[in-house]
Amino acid sequence: MGARFPFSAVVGHDDLRTALLLNAVHPGIGGVLVRGEKGTAKSTVVRALAALLPELDVAPGCRFGCDPAAPADCPDGPHGGGSERRPARLVELPVGATEDRLVGSLDLERALTEGVRAYQPGLLAAAHRGVLYVDEVNLLHDHLVDLLLDAAAMGRAHVEREGVSVSHAASFLLVGTMNPEEGELRPQLLDRFGLTVAVRASRDVATRAEVVRRRLAYEADPEGFAARWAEADAELARRIVAARDRLPAVALPDPELRRIAAICAAFEVDGMRADLVVARAATAHAAWRGADEVAEEDVEAAVRLALPHRRRRDPFDEPGLEQEQLDDALRQGSEAAQEPEDGPDGPDDDGGGGAPLPGEPPESTSDGSGSAERSHAPAPAFRARLLQVPGVGEGAPGKRSRARARTGRVVRSSTVDGTGLHVVGTLGAAAPHQAARGRRGPGLELRASDLRLSVREGKEGNLVLFVVDASGSMAARQRMAAVGGAVISLLRDAYQRRDKVGVVTFRGREAQVALPPTNSVDAAAARLRALRTGGRTPLADGLLRARRVLDAERVRDPRRRPLLVLLTDGRATAAGTGGDPMGDALRAAGLLAADRVASVVVDCEHGPIRLGLAARVASALGAACVRLEELSADQVAGVVRAARAA
Repeated sequence: MGARFPFSAVVGHDDLRTALLLNAVHPGIGGVLVRGEKGTAKSTVVRALAALLPELDVAPGCRFGCDPAAPADCPDGPHGGGSERRPARLVELPVGATEDRLVGSLDLERALTEGVRAYQPGLLAAAHRGVLYVDEVNLLHDHLVDLLLDAAAMGRAHVEREGVSVSHAASFLLVGTMNPEEGELRPQLLDRFGLTVAVRASRDVATRAEVVRRRLAYEADPEGFAARWAEADAELARRIVAARDRLPAVALPDPELRRIAAICAAFEVDGMRADLVVARAATAHAAWRGADEVAEEDVEAAVRLALPHRRRRDPFDEPGLEQEQLDDALRQGSEAAQEPEDGPDGPDDDGGGGAPLPGEPPESTSDGSGSAERSHAPAPAFRARLLQVPGVGEGAPGKRSRARARTGRVVRSSTVDGTGLHVVGTLGAAAPHQAARGRRGPGLELRASDLRLSVREGKEGNLVLFVVDASGSMAARQRMAAVGGAVISLLRDAYQRRDKVGVVTFRGREAQVALPPTNSVDAAAARLRALRTGGRTPLADGLLRARRVLDAERVRDPRRRPLLVLLTDGRATAAGTGGDPMGDALRAAGLLAADRVASVVVDCEHGPIRLGLAARVASALGAACVRLEELSADQVAGVVRAARAA
């Protein structure tokens, strides 16, 4: 394996370099999340950092890398005297890792051969006092992200599983990289990262040319290229050690503490984690530049790295800071730093909530069908009820429908299918035969026929294809505003359940794919907020277009089960090939039913007189039919409570 690309040779990416170095000085900051488009050297920079970290003194033979000078409560302890030196490790957590690979598990070999319960450390133990790197962290299972963020925040990992109870030190520099095009990390997980950096390829010609020049030179002679930058990297390593030594003595004056509090209040961040992260990052920045106390420049540098991702409240908000908003917050912070008593309380609460909605609709135009074309601001979103695909699937991990999975609860043991060894089942199968097999002493006499596999059941994410009636009849009486709010609510639910989504709309003369199936749920929300309505209702074409989308997606991702959500009032006014609009729509629905596509029809009909056309379409689809107002989980729960009370 060739030499790593030198950290000092990286061109540009100043914010990323600063964020990584600050965490190297003070791991308590909470790690770095690197957001950026593909091909921007995110992974290269992170891997280069590990070479700058100082070598470690570790207890000989300790699987957890304990510091002999500061012994912790270690499962391998107590340790004898002496120490050994080794480099700080860069441990990579694959996206497909399991929970036992991350936190550790029962040592099956010793359990089966010696009959003892022993702990096999995981990646958290291996990363202790080093770097834990997660590429594509936004694709990592949520429960794994929770586990590693908890360990990073507490500096310890706690394992309670399979009869094993272990607690060990797990202090590491956590770095995650992600490409936003593949889906955003959830806001509650974003907040757990200390700092965030957005990385983009430079548009400057000279910079781009220098990047290519250095990369080609590295590929031609990795060892020689690394040697040319060795002294620069060694100087950075010395500065990290000096800053770590200086860090405990760096003071945080009260005016700067008030500045931090005022800035965080101005951004209306949730909780106190942001204040603590900014304080730690500012202290590390002061130590890095060799100062004895935190100054305004340290706070400003920390704010630019610690707050962009914490202003994202709604799942469809874009992370980042607007310069005007940042300047205003820094001004309020300066005022607070100069006032020893009462600092600013931040901007007044205007009582608003949620993501901003589009402004006034544009002037009406015509689509040539005789009906006006309009856009409608969506109604407020709500908590959507759970819509599921029936049966048990095998799709991508998520939170919607039942599925056989590599992770999740164990429901039974099996001799033919499953993931991982079912210890209890295996022991139970082997136990009755021990005397016949001549067992003597500890351990078990095992045969291949004894082995049992764990059958696990978890949840999967589905492909939720929204088929939205955007015709003129839907625009009447502001019905489309309610539909827009319902779809945004369902999209928010899909975001939380890790679904893939697509959007087909139909109006005028034909249907169109407004958004091909994608993991970027926020892109779907943006398309639907800009949805225009008007014209006739080509319901049959909408269903047929949805069928073609599902056919193509079945080839690309055959294990992901689809859920079709049709939002319509059921009126079909544009004829298909058969000349009968409603008959064509029912025949198209029958084709989807024959394909065994799980569907839900949302009846958007409004008013005292209802024709029940959506229910006819639902019957042809073999789908459940729910009223628009029944999509609200809170409203359904209220009806249930009222019925029980009566």
